[in-house]
Amino acid sequence: MFGRYSLDENGLIYAGGKWNSNRYISLSADNDNIIPISDEMYFEDDIVSRFQDFLCIVYGKEYLEDNLQFIADAIGGSGDSREIIRKYFLNDFFKDHCSTYSALFAGSRPIYWLFDSGKQNGFKALIYMHRYDADTVGRVRTDYLHRAQKYVETAMQSAQYTIDNASSASEKSKATKAVTKYTKQLAEMKIYDEAIAHIANQRIEIDLDDGVKVNYAKFQGVEVAQEGKKALKVDLLAKLK
Repeated sequence: MFGRYSLDENGLIYAGGKWNSNRYISLSADNDNIIPISDEMYFEDDIVSRFQDFLCIVYGKEYLEDNLQFIADAIGGSGDSREIIRKYFLNDFFKDHCSTYSALFAGSRPIYWLFDSGKQNGFKALIYMHRYDADTVGRVRTDYLHRAQKYVETAMQSAQYTIDNASSASEKSKATKAVTKYTKQLAEMKIYDEAIAHIANQRIEIDLDDGVKVNYAKFQGVEVAQEGKKALKVDLLAKLK
């Protein structure tokens, strides 16, 4: 999905240097190096959609549902196959990536980085560190975070309308829970937006030769001022275990 490998060539394709999109014909590499992960489908090109594209191309569209179910059964959990896979990407993929990569490469740190607004799952997006550039953070903010905020705002308004006009107690209860969730997510994303704006404006460069630990730290512990309170320190990226 990010172009480290290609369905059209053997071996490692991209780990820095000059980018060539023509090496990805069967499955195109993500154009802007940002793949969002969300608890609902905000984006047509989110990680679940991209994953389905991969399965269709490699195994055939006619086997998509069978393959999704096979994968969901292997993961485990409740819901239909897409819901289970979405929950996996949302809650467990990055942890698995970190532990797997560390085990395979003797303590190495992850090459895919997760922008993560926090425990409420307001906003998450993956990038490939080898394709990072000084405008990546800005694109994450304006092209994805702000769009996610608008989606949640609209979804909350819809849920509030349901509460005001619900004909059944169960319908009203479900909508009330949704409003509570959306309210927490919007509060989380507001603070995250203030932090990510600070880093986006700096247009930070990274040096791959410095390694993950040094580069990762450039995006952590961003101070966000709070009126009458001590400044918050916000990590833009999910913490490394």
